[in-house]
Amino acid sequence: MKQRKTDATLGVILAALSMMAFGAPARADDRADIRALEERFVAALKAKDLAAIMKVYAPDQTLVVFDVIPPRQYVGAAAYRKDWQTFLDSFEGPITVELTDLDVAADRNLAYSHSIQRVAGTDKQGKKLDLTVRVTDVYKKARGRWLIIHEHVSVPVDLDTGKPDLSSKP
Repeated sequence: MKQRKTDATLGVILAALSMMAFGAPARADDRADIRALEERFVAALKAKDLAAIMKVYAPDQTLVVFDVIPPRQYVGAAAYRKDWQTFLDSFEGPITVELTDLDVAADRNLAYSHSIQRVAGTDKQGKKLDLTVRVTDVYKKARGRWLIIHEHVSVPVDLDTGKPDLSSKP
């Protein structure tokens, strides 16, 4: 009888420990932290501040990005930094940035979001650019900070014409 009680107590303790280690829910503010990260990203993009833009991404080779322009993928922060630099350098003057329809899900140390992002401005040749994209991000929490470890940027494509829909209205 005493052995059964000890076994039962041990079982309850092990179950509680495993739930604490593996089943702990995300903090209530994880979604708010990620929304704040996205707000910092928008502010950095409007300011054309490359260093601040890159602060939302994993700073190493773990970052993988599928952008709308070639190459097929960017592996590592250094590669994606070059892409951002080229993008920012293509604009003359200020750029407009809007982030809408942001939906965030978080669980402990991993999270994801999807949103619609619009960037508009004038290129170096004086041509007006207005681009609306769909963005899905995967985040990992490290040392209490959320960082983007994977980003997928896309636009709808008309399969009959092969042309992208760069204004992407609902």
